This record gives sequence, structure tokens and C-alpha cells, in this order.
Amino acid sequence: MNRYTTIRQLGDGTYGSVILGRSLESGELVAIKKMKRKFYSWEECMNLREVKSLKKLNHANVIKLKEVIRENDHLYFIFEYMKENLYQLMKDRTRLFPESAVRNIMFQILQGLAFIHKHGFFHRDMKPENLLCMGPELVKIADFGLAREIRSRPPYTDYVSTRWYRAPEVLLRSTSYSSPIDQWAVGCIMAELYTLRPLFPGSSEVDTIFKICQVLGTPKKNDWPEGYQLASAMNFRWPQCVPSNLKTLIPNASPEAIHLMTDLLQWDPKKRPASAQALRYSYFHD
Repeated sequence: MNRYTTIRQLGDGTYGSVILGRSLESGELVAIKKMKRKFYSWEECMNLREVKSLKKLNHANVIKLKEVIRENDHLYFIFEYMKENLYQLMKDRTRLFPESAVRNIMFQILQGLAFIHKHGFFHRDMKPENLLCMGPELVKIADFGLAREIRSRPPYTDYVSTRWYRAPEVLLRSTSYSSPIDQWAVGCIMAELYTLRPLFPGSSEVDTIFKICQVLGTPKKNDWPEGYQLASAMNFRWPQCVPSNLKTLIPNASPEAIHLMTDLLQWDPKKRPASAQALRYSYFHD
């Protein structure tokens, strides 16, 4: 760590704290993530999902892991530095984004995600705080603490991601979800970029499902049979809701934008377009 000077703390999370640092060799700013638990061997470090996934991922819209350092049983990740996240960018705005800015941000998120999925990972915690940016011009996906290999076998833990961006199959405690949960989160983020307000701000998991029903309408049994099985397994009773029109909720979105959001926010994960597919929508091709 003697090749870096530390400037100030940037944040503190469950697994570690993040410090702003500078490389003494190049003079460039870096974000240093120091893990809370101790690591007694390199092997132990290399088994961490974050190391495995990020070491393999090199893309303009995925945060770059520059190096991993183990010193005195402490583990440090050195990342490229980005000045803010998408949550902060939205919070600080006084007016809505023009659609061109939303489209540019969405394009970058989907490019990064298509790359991650193509390499056999899914993120599991897509939310505005995990999208780092330098203004709306440059966005990168970060925080792979929860990323896991798509090939790895279920069951997975049902607790993932902040509740508001959590896909219905996860809210209904499915243990065999996959990359479509990232697509759902992207749909939620897209809506929020237009309105600057979360689309499904539930106060609990069940409340979040209610909020989703109020917007999308209650799913029909033959539209999503697995969802009905999950619901009955946890004794969840579907509220009877008629769908709201997304266009009414998000009046500043073009018909092409509404089309993409509607498809990303499908109850049935099998019906959500993958990132590479979403990039082919007319929304991105005037």
C-alpha cells in the first residue's frame, strides 16, 4: 500500500470502507476498498466473487479493478476513481433529464451489463448507488460484491439488492433466479431516470409487490405460472389491481422508451429482453 497516499474516506459499507487515494507513481486518483474481514491466504482472497469477476471484466462501462493487495491480513481493492454515483446525480438535479441524457445513460448501463452477462456473471445488486458516473456522460457498473457466476448452481439466497429494484421472483423468494433480475432492475432505474423518483418504493417486500401490482396490474395465472407457485408457497395473496398506464406515470418518456420499459418490467423473467437484445430496440436507433 506504500505506493498510494490516502486522501479521505468516501464511504463505509457492510463489507468494507472506501477511501480516496492517489497513486504515487502515476498521480492518478483511485478508490481503495478495504475489506472488513481479515484474509489469511491469497487463495482465500481469490475465491471472493468480486476478485474473480472483476479481474476478468474489462469494459468501458464496468469499473476497472486495477489491483488487489493483501497486506497484514488486510485485503485492499484498488479501483479507478469516479466522482459520484447515479443516485447522487439524480438527487442533485432540479429539473428532469432530457430524454437524450436518459438514453445515453441507459445505453451505457445496458452495454456494461451485456458484457458482464456475456462473461457468465450476473450482478444481483443493480441500483443507482452501484452505478458510478462522471456526470451523465460516463456511467460504469460497480460493486460486484454480490455478483456470481450464472453457471453456479441455485439455490441462491433470496436476500439481494435494495428492495425497490428487486425483481418479483426474488420478492416472492425464488431461489433459482438468474440474469433477468438485472434486467428488471434496469427497467426500474430507467423509469427513475425519467421521473427522478423510484418506481416501486415499497416499505417491505410485500408492500413492494403491492406497488408493482398497482403499476403493472396483477399478473394472470397463465402469464406467470411460476409466480403463482412462489406466491402460494409463501401464502401470499395477490391483490386485485388493474394496470396503470406507464405513459401516464412517465409522461416525459417517448413511446419507444415506454416500449422498452414495459418489456424490461415483465412479471415473467423469461419474457424480459436480455441486455444485448434491449440494445437493439428502436429506442436506441432513431
